[in-house]
Amino acid sequence: MSTSDNKVVSIEYELKDAKTGEVLDSNVGKEPLEYVSGKGQIIPGLESKVNEMNVGDKADIEVPASEAYGEVNPEATQTLPAEQFAGIELQEGMTLYGQGENGETVQVTVKSFDNESVTVDFNHPLAGKDLLFNVTLLSSRDATEDEIATGVVGGGQDSCGCGTGCGC
Repeated sequence: MSTSDNKVVSIEYELKDAKTGEVLDSNVGKEPLEYVSGKGQIIPGLESKVNEMNVGDKADIEVPASEAYGEVNPEATQTLPAEQFAGIELQEGMTLYGQGENGETVQVTVKSFDNESVTVDFNHPLAGKDLLFNVTLLSSRDATEDEIATGVVGGGQDSCGCGTGCGC
């Protein structure tokens, strides 16, 4: 039976760059990734293929960049005054986090810098990459009303909000 919306889905995965085979991320041997299906909590190309799986299935899922983190947008760079980075020991390629116009967390990569300015890239680090996931569907269950409303797995009173229900 395949997965549908409003299910709590638990997967184990290893993520590779589809072109180079380089391992980019993995939760194998760690806590499974849990999410509420249909809430946009994982990349669309992965979720649509996991939805076709049954509990216990293993699959290699290739996700093109367009269904993952998108293509690289060359206009997603910005040059800012160096004063905005006072106290930060900058390095090319480093990732920084800041606050966007609407209060959301924004991730940027430092592309270049000098004494006057810093050029940052707002593209996701995996933008433009085709991805290969080796996935095992560990479990799928109906989400509770709270989980559907909040998108937080195990979001009851005993939960700390981290999604594990650990109570920390």
